[in-house]
Amino acid sequence: MRILFLTEIPDPGVGSSVRQMYGHAAWLREQGHEVCVVSTVRDGAEASPTVIEGTQVFRLHSDYPVRFRPWVSLHNKAIDAPFQAILEEWKPDIVHAHLVHTHLGYHALTQARRAGAKVVFTAHDVMVFCYQKLTCFHGGEAKGGKDNDVTARLFKCLACQRFRFRPGRNRRIRSILERDVDRFVVVSDALGQVIEANGIQVHHTVHNALVPLKELPSEAQIEGFRSGLGLTGKQVLAMGGRLHEQKGVGKLLEMLALLAPEFPELRLIVMGKSDIYDREFKPQAEALGIADRIVPTGWLDGDELQWAYAATDVFVTPSLCFDTFGLVNLEAMQHAKPVVATSFGGSKEVIDHGQTGAIENPFDVKAYSEHLARLLRDDVLRRDQGQAGQDRFRERFTMGRLALQYMEIYSDLLE
Repeated sequence: MRILFLTEIPDPGVGSSVRQMYGHAAWLREQGHEVCVVSTVRDGAEASPTVIEGTQVFRLHSDYPVRFRPWVSLHNKAIDAPFQAILEEWKPDIVHAHLVHTHLGYHALTQARRAGAKVVFTAHDVMVFCYQKLTCFHGGEAKGGKDNDVTARLFKCLACQRFRFRPGRNRRIRSILERDVDRFVVVSDALGQVIEANGIQVHHTVHNALVPLKELPSEAQIEGFRSGLGLTGKQVLAMGGRLHEQKGVGKLLEMLALLAPEFPELRLIVMGKSDIYDREFKPQAEALGIADRIVPTGWLDGDELQWAYAATDVFVTPSLCFDTFGLVNLEAMQHAKPVVATSFGGSKEVIDHGQTGAIENPFDVKAYSEHLARLLRDDVLRRDQGQAGQDRFRERFTMGRLALQYMEIYSDLLE
């Protein structure tokens, strides 16, 4: 079987969904299948074939002002000729699209279908009907996050996007998906529900997964990481990924301020770009009187990322946007860490509330903080919930399970 993956980002160090795709590609190669990736780069000098983690990658050049994405993403003509040449040369049986909503564009699905390939589309986010992260559905602070208006409508989207609003965008995307995609897959049931509420048929849910680490960090490595950041003897909360208000960073700072009097040795490590933290969140931390409790690590990957998870006591994902799955939850669970996650999106399919952590509305800062406090107070509870999370990860969210589910989908299409 010949499988061609589509993703906007070639670097597996940039995004968790990209790391997952390369893990899936490696599994397929081990089973004797042929795999390649088509991706994009902004620098034309980098637009050449390469090999990443053992997988052949074709990098196509595309660069334009992102404000034009609602137009260009429907059909990026800069991609047409080089992508068509790859399709004709490589002749894939399956084209599996992961991320196409900026540079590869939805017309790439049409090209793949016309080339005779079966097309599988995995939605990792809401951008098949929303222009960005879905942030408007819960009503915000005014409604305490308790609304559930997930349907895209003209005046709601126009007010949000203003001059970036493109009439007919969603209708065009729905038409392409209906005509040219054989199987539409989502990474959580919660994501499937909001996509179907916007008129797109969902065929399967395949939960995200990780390739299990061959070896977890040693005590010496964990202590070395803690010591290097001044965390020896401290209780540690952690969050990671893209630092943005919609990821709940500001809310987590409010929670830390509530927890500080009871937990004088509590620290928060922020695994994300330090310049963003300094510019957008450090002033809030200073105003709350907790700036000295924040430890920005900068962007981590490789061994350092694993050491950070292992050095954590409780992992937190307090997203205010619709968090479709949260692969960082799995990364923390793999290290036997309890996770307190947002109620918005698919985290409740990952975290077993009360058993491997908790699910809470991050707008309710007091209630969310109490879940954190309960775990910080009780070493045994924290250990037991972390172990239960690690067991749950190994049973349900490993790459072998994901790969077998997709093989069933691929085989069914080719039969």
